[in-house]
Amino acid sequence: MPCHDTHEDRCHRHSDNQLRDLSIRFWVSLALSIPLLFLSMGDMIPPLQGLGSWPTPTLNAWIQAVLATPVVSWGGSLFFKAGWQSLIKRTFNMFTLISLGTGAAYGYSLVAILFPEAFPESFKNAGGHGHVYFESAAVIITLILLGQVLETRAHTKTGQALRALMDQTPKTALRIEPGGDQTIPLHAVQQGDTLRVQPGSKVPVDGTILEGSSDIDESMISGEPMPVGKKPQDPVTGGTLNQHGTFIMRAEKVGSDMLLSQIIDLVKNAQQSKAPIQKTADRVSGIFVPAVMIAALLTFLIWALWGSEPRLSHGLINAVAVLIIACPCALGLATPVSIMVGVGRGAQNGVLIKDAEALEILGNITTLVVDKTGTLTEGKPRLIDIIPQANHSQETLLQQAASLESASEHPLAAAILDAAHKKNLTLKTVQSFQAHPGKGISGELNGKKVFLGTIAFLETQGITITQETEEQINTLNAASKTTVLLAEEGSFLGILAIADPIKASTPKAIQGLHALGLRIIMVTGDNRYTAKAIGEELHIDDIKAEVQPEDKHAIVQSIQEQGERVAMAGDGINDAPALAQADVGIAMGTGTDVAIESAAVTLLQGDLRSIEKAIRLSRKTLSNIRQNLFFAFIYNGLGIPIAAGVLYPHFGILLSPMIASAAMSLRSLSVIGNALRLKRVSL
Repeated sequence: MPCHDTHEDRCHRHSDNQLRDLSIRFWVSLALSIPLLFLSMGDMIPPLQGLGSWPTPTLNAWIQAVLATPVVSWGGSLFFKAGWQSLIKRTFNMFTLISLGTGAAYGYSLVAILFPEAFPESFKNAGGHGHVYFESAAVIITLILLGQVLETRAHTKTGQALRALMDQTPKTALRIEPGGDQTIPLHAVQQGDTLRVQPGSKVPVDGTILEGSSDIDESMISGEPMPVGKKPQDPVTGGTLNQHGTFIMRAEKVGSDMLLSQIIDLVKNAQQSKAPIQKTADRVSGIFVPAVMIAALLTFLIWALWGSEPRLSHGLINAVAVLIIACPCALGLATPVSIMVGVGRGAQNGVLIKDAEALEILGNITTLVVDKTGTLTEGKPRLIDIIPQANHSQETLLQQAASLESASEHPLAAAILDAAHKKNLTLKTVQSFQAHPGKGISGELNGKKVFLGTIAFLETQGITITQETEEQINTLNAASKTTVLLAEEGSFLGILAIADPIKASTPKAIQGLHALGLRIIMVTGDNRYTAKAIGEELHIDDIKAEVQPEDKHAIVQSIQEQGERVAMAGDGINDAPALAQADVGIAMGTGTDVAIESAAVTLLQGDLRSIEKAIRLSRKTLSNIRQNLFFAFIYNGLGIPIAAGVLYPHFGILLSPMIASAAMSLRSLSVIGNALRLKRVSL
């Protein structure tokens, strides 16, 4: 049972503060980088000719330094700290490249304006100093900050699932004491307390009914839309909704022992245990970064020892050119740009992807675990069959049942009333209406006593049910249908069969997923007869029925332990732990907020065919990322030797840092152009 100010609350505040800090850094850096970009690149844009040397080349360089310094020293301080830590721990990654590349560009530019005499004349501009690359450092840091903001925002949202789960418990409970009922805070409920639960209120804690009976909406736990009849000695679960009767219960599990608290813990632990995927670029960086550093150092040493005069200047300039051409702008864009385009493409097809990790894993899943209610089926009971006895029509039977149900709040009532409204039937006025929780309802229509409910309920009212009728009921139940019987004044009138129908799109979706090589497992809290009927009709590979929420989580975990990559598709609170535990959680957009927040992927239409599209999109995006990384490293493989001066002995060609910066920009444009091709791929 969540308390009022928990460790999770403090974590949420920390995450919010981190997002706010990154956002401020990004917007300030962007505001400084835009004018910096114009000042440095103005001469390359016809309408802005002359801006690149305004007001004078020297002052222009100093203004660039003033604009870039806050971006590098404050905006990029997080990256420099991370880069420094990676150097100390020798765990090279993208931050190592970012800090080296931007640090080299910024440091070289400062040296160029502070010590212009250190540079050969051929490397000086009209201001008499070396070319500066403040804009390269500032723009790279600003772009990386944008990526960090988007990533942090995505991770912040995962905490909303836990908050939504916590909100399922009521804030207070009604404790029965010698002096009368007393309202107390939920955290004050002790094991053994006697509590009163009124109609329309939520059950405060887990326990057992002592007196009274009612229908309890347990869809939060089971995922099934049908309420469950409860009577004395039956267990009740905290957070579930009491629909009709008042009952007295004994509190047995409170605080962290409650089922809802255990679900919260399962979601939290699954989210925290899911280590972030190490991107391909980071893995390659473990080799690439040291290679670049060694290449830059060797370049400097070779030029300083055996190069032409001025040796040190040539060594410094060429070493900086190596670091600039190897700067990870394209390498840093290779993954996020493809991910950004891929996520946008998914959104156009009704697939919302929370983060890059989900998109990357989705293409590699081998097993899809699906919930039944609301995922394979519509999640809303509907009247399927009306089977009247002789001398009674379907319309008469439906009119009688709907008239009686018009005074009821049971979910089955909604299905019967909806069917009556579609047939434009006129309902009769009900007199002496009475609900019998877990059994049925009764009332008077036109002065005659009418009963609607289970076989057992009708038999207690003196109604005789034939063996033929019982066989019909068993057949309907085996076909995953819930039956209610109607009787009037001692006479049996007929059967109404209600079911949660399979979505029209589900069969073709299952067929498409099988074609992708996926094994499909249905996991449901429903009874095994209903589950088997639906599973066999849809050709599901494996069926697990009568499963509790914590068991769904364990089933997913067990499949993962067998070496499978698991995606879980569900729509209810009861699915949240399994969604969080799966390698990729997929929520139906028609489901609960908790399920959506626990999942990494949301299908807006609640259509399983979208999973097939999402998997195809993932595979195409991963292929695009590999292409981008290939292009980025090919550029580096060709550019670094040229920047080091390999062409100088034979052709007298040196690669100026300015040309290196232009090559870096061209490399980035090619990566972006390739990523944009994802907008046109067929799913």
